Formats: sequence, structure tokens, C-alpha cells
Amino acid sequence: MNRRRTYKVMSDINVTNLVDVVLVLLIVFMISAPLLQSGIDVELPKTSYVDEQVSEGIVVTVKSVQDTAAIYLGTSQGKEVFVNPRDFSQELEELLRSTGSGTPVYLRADKSIEWQLMVDIISSIKEQGVADLGIVTAPYEERLRRQAQ
Repeated sequence: MNRRRTYKVMSDINVTNLVDVVLVLLIVFMISAPLLQSGIDVELPKTSYVDEQVSEGIVVTVKSVQDTAAIYLGTSQGKEVFVNPRDFSQELEELLRSTGSGTPVYLRADKSIEWQLMVDIISSIKEQGVADLGIVTAPYEERLRRQAQ
């Protein structure tokens, strides 16, 4: 009474394991994406009102480096590159030409940067015909604590 078993080839893919892996990867990327803010690390000035994150546009970063200022220029999606302050207007003009004239410009600067330098940079940006200029700030810690409660 030995019955012979016949084995069939299973042609279905086990989708459950695939869905589990995809969901775990999705969760990992959702958690890590906000932490991956690229760019130059600057200590932003604090304010009680902070708008949303920088959207697509050109980012001008001014970083304080040993009593001098370093200017970096790039897009919100790409890498920022160092720009000589004398060549800033020309580099900005080229970047605006490649991204489009209506592109917003976001200014990120250390809070210890001289005000005269900031005025010069803002003036250079406005001379290029930029209508949408935003200044990036950080929230006060008290506001963050209130939002967490």
C-alpha cells in the first residue's frame, strides 16, 4: 500500500515575504529621509516663526569660518559648491539661467555673519531679478518643546 507521491513544481511567488521586506524598507526610508538634510552645517539664527523646509530652488549658504565668511551656492536638490565672494554675482547668474528665472532663492547664514555682508549678498541676489527670496531660520527650542507636548 505504498502510494507514490507526485510533487508539483510550485510556480507561485510567495508574496508575503516580499511585502514584508518592502514595508520594512519603506519604514526605514521614511524615518531616515528627514535626517538626511544635505548641505553645509551652519548655526542658523533663531526666530519664533519658522516656515516649512526649503522647497526646490537655489540655496545660498554663508558660513562663518575663522573670522571670515565662506559662500556656498547650489540647488536644494544638489551639492553646494564654494564660491569666491567676488564671483558670486556671476555664479548666481549662471545658476539662475540654468534653473529658470522664476526660481526661488533661499539664504542660509550663520547667525554670527556680519550684517553688511548679508546686505551685499541680498543686494546681489535682487540685482539678478529674483523676486522670491527667503531667509532660512531655526525655531527657538521653547517652541519645539511646546509642539512636542
